Amino acid sequence: MTQTQIIGHLINGEMNTDSKRTQDVFNPATGEVTKQVALASKQTVEQAISAAEAAFPAWRNTPPLKRARVMFRFKELLEQNSDKICRLIGEEHGKISHDAAGELQRGIENVEYACGAPELLKGEHSKNVGPNIDSWSEFQPLGVVAGITPFNFPAMVPMWMFPLAIVCGNTFILKPSERDPSSTLFIAQLLKEAGLPDGVMNVVNGDKEAVDTLLSDERIKAVSFVGSTPIAEYIYATANANGKRCQALGGAKNHAILMPDADMDNAVNQLLGAAFGSSGERCMALSVAVTVGEEAGDALVAKMTEGMKGLSVGEHTNANNDFGPVITQAHKDKVNGFIASAVEEGATLVVDGRNPEVAGFENGYFVGATLIDNVTPNMASYQAEIFGPVLQVIRVKTMQEAMQLINEH
Repeated sequence: MTQTQIIGHLINGEMNTDSKRTQDVFNPATGEVTKQVALASKQTVEQAISAAEAAFPAWRNTPPLKRARVMFRFKELLEQNSDKICRLIGEEHGKISHDAAGELQRGIENVEYACGAPELLKGEHSKNVGPNIDSWSEFQPLGVVAGITPFNFPAMVPMWMFPLAIVCGNTFILKPSERDPSSTLFIAQLLKEAGLPDGVMNVVNGDKEAVDTLLSDERIKAVSFVGSTPIAEYIYATANANGKRCQALGGAKNHAILMPDADMDNAVNQLLGAAFGSSGERCMALSVAVTVGEEAGDALVAKMTEGMKGLSVGEHTNANNDFGPVITQAHKDKVNGFIASAVEEGATLVVDGRNPEVAGFENGYFVGATLIDNVTPNMASYQAEIFGPVLQVIRVKTMQEAMQLINEH
């Protein structure tokens, strides 16, 4: 029997497999366990923090130009290894190859911005702001900072955080999602290959134990988080209670208003990507269409129904597919549950995407594009962030009513 690969941690430039606790990593297109990920203990996270703390003084004193040169090399390595990164994303997240490539490109753009550190980190000087008084400002790194990132963009979201933090002279602890950790860890290894000193960038895989250690350890000066709203609230409250700077980005329920004179063909074309791209697993998914007037509602539903016939859900290596599976069986069940609840509460299920047939991948976590009409604000499916390929239509009579609906959500 082949031993399952265990994905460990990157601490002080070395791989560390603290595997006393592990969790299965699945291929969501097949439902099969492909790897296991080590869940870091408190002691392992503290080891990573110590490594980052030890690396900080020398990295802080490294000239911004030299830090930027590491980012230039890192960008080149990301581009040279883009196919492998996209494959790792596809194998563990399920994202179609072209979608993964788009995600990676957005991340690379953040690295490109970080390459401008010598200019970005310039301070200001003002002469004679008062009698015989000059004033100047400068940027100083905080120290050890941390990022806690979600499953849905394992390449892009971490690169929102660590390139800028590192190029500004901080050292970094990244806790990626334990559901699809391989691409994130590989990207961090490329950063080491680019010449980043050991200890400046560390990756710890884990669950709540790892997160709570980062939030409570006084050596962590700032925390950045992207994820669900309940966890964002917990992260923000806990980090602030421990005296840390914190930005915590939660979920969303995004609306589009369609007026009676809207170009429906163009609107449908835009909604097909905005609602169903990335299987709807993104906080910027456009999950509610608010139509003003019955005529607009009827036209949208008719044209969406026709347009959705051309959408294909399937496995990540087939670039003809529009989107892939959702991340886990539990999440598939949750999305299907919201669809069922909408019907039970009186909505009209126009296109039912539950349990689509994907030849050769019958055990995958697939949910097809779903369209629900006549949704009302009191329904559970409207109140929650479904985070799946589901577009709901709410019909109102006036634009004022539409605006009020969105503002009250």
